[in-house]
Amino acid sequence: MGLFIMILGLVLFLGGHAFVPFRKARSAAIGRIGEVPYKGVFALVAVAGLVLIVYGFAAYRAEGLIPVWNPPTWMRHVTAALVWPAAILVVAAYIRGEIYRRLKHPMLAGVKLWAFAHLLVNGDLGGIILFGSILAWAVFDRISLKHRGDQGGPPIPVGGIRNDAIAVVAGTLLYLVLGLWFHPYVLGLKVFGS
Repeated sequence: MGLFIMILGLVLFLGGHAFVPFRKARSAAIGRIGEVPYKGVFALVAVAGLVLIVYGFAAYRAEGLIPVWNPPTWMRHVTAALVWPAAILVVAAYIRGEIYRRLKHPMLAGVKLWAFAHLLVNGDLGGIILFGSILAWAVFDRISLKHRGDQGGPPIPVGGIRNDAIAVVAGTLLYLVLGLWFHPYVLGLKVFGS
């Protein structure tokens, strides 16, 4: 049952995000209900999806994992190493500097790296579905960005190397919060020292 709930959450969360690149359909929806209600519905669907993903994945883990393959233990260290730059890239999407200028879409690069890293250590069906779906969406969204005429929203100013230094520090702090607090206390999975 947990796996079904998680998949339902993925359909809501990723489905809503996958709708965004279809600019004509999105514009029609905004024209029909208005921009503020559209954003409200989008946010509501995204939050509901995220809640179902987290709840469903936790329930699935409690019910017992469905093994597909058995990742080697040392792969956890590779994953921990890859998630660090992924966290920095996600932060660099908002604290824009040279990282942003060179990658253009560091958020998607960070999400792809994060999802790929988690696929390396999750050999169970639920983990493969969860992280594989997120990786597939990020690849789809990055490809769709190349074909979109607009980039959505007003441009955000891009700074220089100072912003990169701030992004590295803030991304490292995010990485440590995820590894030292979120994973062990929320998910019950130890990241460091395991």
